Amino acid sequence: MQILITHGTLARTRVLRLNRLQLAAAFAALVAGLMIVCAGLYHVVFVKALRDGWPVASRIMGAVAADDSEARDRFMRENLDAMARRVGEMQAKLVRLQAMSERVSGLAGMKLDDFTKPGKLASDAATSRAAGGPFVAAPSSTKAPLSFDALGDWVGVLDEQADLHADLFTLMESRLLEDRLQLLMVPSTAPVTGVVGSGFGVRSDPFSGRAALHTGLDFPVNSGTPIVAAASGVVLWSGRHSQYGNMVELDHGKGLVTRYAHASKLLVASGDFVKRGETIAKVGSTGRSTGPHLHFEVLVNGSPQDPTRFLAGKAAHSSVAKLGQNGRARSVLH
Repeated sequence: MQILITHGTLARTRVLRLNRLQLAAAFAALVAGLMIVCAGLYHVVFVKALRDGWPVASRIMGAVAADDSEARDRFMRENLDAMARRVGEMQAKLVRLQAMSERVSGLAGMKLDDFTKPGKLASDAATSRAAGGPFVAAPSSTKAPLSFDALGDWVGVLDEQADLHADLFTLMESRLLEDRLQLLMVPSTAPVTGVVGSGFGVRSDPFSGRAALHTGLDFPVNSGTPIVAAASGVVLWSGRHSQYGNMVELDHGKGLVTRYAHASKLLVASGDFVKRGETIAKVGSTGRSTGPHLHFEVLVNGSPQDPTRFLAGKAAHSSVAKLGQNGRARSVLH
């Protein structure tokens, strides 16, 4: 494409040559410039018409603005209703969560009333004690439209309730774990598998023949049989004793101690922490003993107790029930 540019009769004619790409770029620049000018004029006229109240333009511009505002309001209402329904569902889940926390607190031996104060939950008293019920959706926009502030307050209430229940569940978990740890510290597991040869109580001493107190249970089993901890604890003593022979003592806390005597081999050292059922020694016949067996004692604040009160094995209970009345034994004794 060629464009001839002349000026006057004697002036030299200029020729401007444009290829297709340059022509397209020039046309695009022209269109963009016109759009910018039109947008600026529209904005100026729109603002001035609304500000000065032009008779016709102001009504047209006002109608356009009203349509835009109504569309925005309708969009906001629809989104608010959707958000309100979601928040309502969250509230229903929190009610079910609260009912669950009440049941779990009963298992943990706790009462929620001891940890929640009146008015702590933002819902009313009837709702705070509720354990279920039908789900009631959030009010519709036709009856009671929700504002952003109201919805924000509602979300804040639910957030507070969720934090409270999270704290309560953490507390109940701690309480249940504490109870489990207490059970782990009770010597209720038999240290060896076998029947009881001599029970707790007064009996005829196997060496002197005189009546003497037998302070534990004797389990006559083969030498080398593993001896396990009756409960979790810390090793107080692991070494040689003049009468007990190779012996292990475990401290289970609160003055509760278990003693494992006459072992052939010790597998733990003082200060070690052992778990329930962990092997701590091997059965032997060291010390004051007439043959391979385990002498097992339970002491509370240094006082010997009947181990059958702690052991869960029915065989031990039945065997000792027969032997405990006369205190005699037919097997190896300490």
